[in-house]
Amino acid sequence: MNCKFCESTSVVRYGVRRGIQYYKCKSCERTFADRDAPERGRCSYQILGMALNMFYEGQSLLKIQRQIQQIYLEYFETSTIYRWIVKYTKLASHVLDDHEAKSGNTWVVDETVIKLDSGVKLWFWDVIDEKTRFLLGSHLSPSRTIYDVMRTLKDARENASRNPRFIITDSMPAYPEGIERVFGSQSYHLKIKGITHEINTNLIERFHGTLKDRTKIMRGLKNSKSAKLFLGGFLIHYNFFRPHMSLKDRTPAVTAGINLPFRNWEGLIRHQC
Repeated sequence: MNCKFCESTSVVRYGVRRGIQYYKCKSCERTFADRDAPERGRCSYQILGMALNMFYEGQSLLKIQRQIQQIYLEYFETSTIYRWIVKYTKLASHVLDDHEAKSGNTWVVDETVIKLDSGVKLWFWDVIDEKTRFLLGSHLSPSRTIYDVMRTLKDARENASRNPRFIITDSMPAYPEGIERVFGSQSYHLKIKGITHEINTNLIERFHGTLKDRTKIMRGLKNSKSAKLFLGGFLIHYNFFRPHMSLKDRTPAVTAGINLPFRNWEGLIRHQC
């Protein structure tokens, strides 16, 4: 048995808690459990996976801390839990960055405002495939220009199996020109006439409602860097780990033909660590 922190072999047994054997390192004097955990980590895969899932399902760091303590009888500082979220969100972004979705003929594009703790407002753009509910692309910007529309669409095009036949948006003036510059005559722009009309953006508006509920629980975002990290993690959770009732309890990724060797945050961490 090597120490999980300093890899020393000067390790002794240090009692049993809830059936789990603990050890103490004589070199660094830290204790750790003989459990299913990442290398040099003292927290189990189960706890890490639960923390990431609860966070992206809308739970605060304090609630996650209490839940871990109640179930596993272990205490972790909220700052530690936050570091887990940052670390494994970055890992997930790296692992899941280059998957192509089998997209349909129609995309829905929209934008919503995200307010930072500083009072600065940013615009979050996203593109969702109507058939699979897969979020193909996103973009965070301080403005709403043609170039923001173009960047959002180009990001979506890189993750889609084909160009869309139809693109549904609201009446913002920048959309027609942005769509024309990216897709030319290959795609038809459909402008909504109201939320009750047959052609609408209700699909993505529901997603934005979920997104805004999550930012309220976070009590805002500190800066554009943390906003980008959080939004990226939320999109990963939405696409790959969160089943949708409208998709018969499948994830958008599975519906879009993306088959991974894991189905949740715990599985991703196990597979990569």
